[in-house]
Amino acid sequence: MTDVSSSRVAAYLREAILGGDLKPGDRIRQEEIAARLGASRLPVREALRMLEAEGLTEHEPHKGARVPRLTQHEVDVIYRMRERLEPLALVESLPQLGPADVERLEDVQRRIEDNDDLEKFLDLDREFHMLTYSGCAIEPLNQNVTRLWNSTQHYRRAYVALGGQSRMWIVNAEHRLILDAVVRRDASDAERYLEGHIRRTRNELAHHPEVFD
Repeated sequence: MTDVSSSRVAAYLREAILGGDLKPGDRIRQEEIAARLGASRLPVREALRMLEAEGLTEHEPHKGARVPRLTQHEVDVIYRMRERLEPLALVESLPQLGPADVERLEDVQRRIEDNDDLEKFLDLDREFHMLTYSGCAIEPLNQNVTRLWNSTQHYRRAYVALGGQSRMWIVNAEHRLILDAVVRRDASDAERYLEGHIRRTRNELAHHPEVFD
């Protein structure tokens, strides 16, 4: 048995959950993960605790770990939380974003606009938004933003799949407005554009209850 660290196990499971290989409600059996990665049970248990703190897994008494399954109402509330917390993170971050950060944001947005792959879009979209928050030094805020993103990943994937390429022009337009506000250091506009960007997704998800079946 090789000595596999808890961080490596966590990275493996994190990629499987965020990438959609493990879906809401799926059980995560410690012995199976340990056997697959050649690890002992201890680093698997530690990895699951790490992922629970990140909002990617939950522990059910007498049943073990699973990927959380959220109701439509729970997702709606989480998106309302995001509407309040992420604009705050952006405002806190804005003064610390320099020309190199703006250049990276421009590059990420160009790649989003040139992309037609769902999974690649999800990665790039996350990179874009997390970069806009990267100057925020309030660690509890950063942790909450990451946790809320993680917990809604499956539903964001389903939402983007429903809209397809025909709706991407709206996402790109909203990203460009946010990016313009970042360039102008306009905290008020940045906050307003981002809040509307998140709210639109929440409102559109409300019209698709099949996503939560």
